[in-house]
Amino acid sequence: MSVAEHEYRAADITVLEFDAAVLKRPGMYFGVGLDDPRLLAVVLSAVARHALHPATRVAAEHSLSALIDILGDLRFRLTMDQQHAWRDSPPLGYFGSLLGPEWWLPAAVATLCTETSVEMWCSGRGFHQELAGLRPLAAPRVFKPPVGSGTRITFTLNPHNLPPGSAFPTDLESLDPHGQDCVATNEPGLLTIRDHRHDTATGSRQSGASQ
Repeated sequence: MSVAEHEYRAADITVLEFDAAVLKRPGMYFGVGLDDPRLLAVVLSAVARHALHPATRVAAEHSLSALIDILGDLRFRLTMDQQHAWRDSPPLGYFGSLLGPEWWLPAAVATLCTETSVEMWCSGRGFHQELAGLRPLAAPRVFKPPVGSGTRITFTLNPHNLPPGSAFPTDLESLDPHGQDCVATNEPGLLTIRDHRHDTATGSRQSGASQ
């Protein structure tokens, strides 16, 4: 077979958009496939890891206070207190959403969702946006924000992307918010995970300075 027959042309290359890439090769983002029963534990761990090890444009590692609230078997919320760099409005990221490449792990999780709600605020200005997966349903709208600066993202996982009967684990101690490359598990920074599925706060995990 000639060398020419091995050459690729532009027509032979398929460029996948971010959400399509996540669904096609989830192992590249989460380390497990969509049919793996560990997926939801890995998803929670991935979002927790982002809170403790955010992109440098978001905050320094182990510098934030963050809260993950498990609201249902397939629904959870991340709240972070980081300072935003924008003044009048946040820059837009994937597909015109509030989630850009510096939020790539939460954005990858959003790809697995039927609904994603994103709120960002600072300097008395807040912006809210509803997404279908990672795709905006509309442009960000202004809302009255909490005090300070932060981000709140609510994820509702799509059961059609998951094994039948999937649910977030009840053993929160099994989650890994640091990852194998983290060597600073006792640095400042606080992560709390609360399970509200039985309307109690009995399930919790703290990570960071409290460990």
